[in-house]
Amino acid sequence: MRRTSRRLGQIYDEAYAPCGLKATQYAVLNHIAKAGTPKMGELAQTLVMDLSALGHTLKPLVRDGLVELRVDELDRRTRRVLLTEQGVQTHAAAKRISNKMAERFDLAFGREAAAQLRQTLDLIASDAFAQALLAQADD
Repeated sequence: MRRTSRRLGQIYDEAYAPCGLKATQYAVLNHIAKAGTPKMGELAQTLVMDLSALGHTLKPLVRDGLVELRVDELDRRTRRVLLTEQGVQTHAAAKRISNKMAERFDLAFGREAAAQLRQTLDLIASDAFAQALLAQADD
């Protein structure tokens, strides 16, 4: 699984290079775009990352002016993440690449097999699967 993940990471990093992004950075931008202004904790949970890893991933996006961190108006201990105007434009360009890559993946892997694979990967990424796997490890 790790070898496959590294290979796909290389392929997608190369695809997103014209936008100046890595695949992980696109995933972050995409989740922010879908959520609007998520709290850091919510975003980390959605991405299946811990807060420190998310902070590390956000640093270059903030530095490059794509993402902004703001203190939550209702809970000043919480920070919200949002796309800047430049971030919105970069996300739109990267989204076109993502759609193109999804189409290429479906053609290379087969549409039905790709749909089944995505469903399986969603299950593996779920909290329920992690809990079931960890419960079996305790036996």
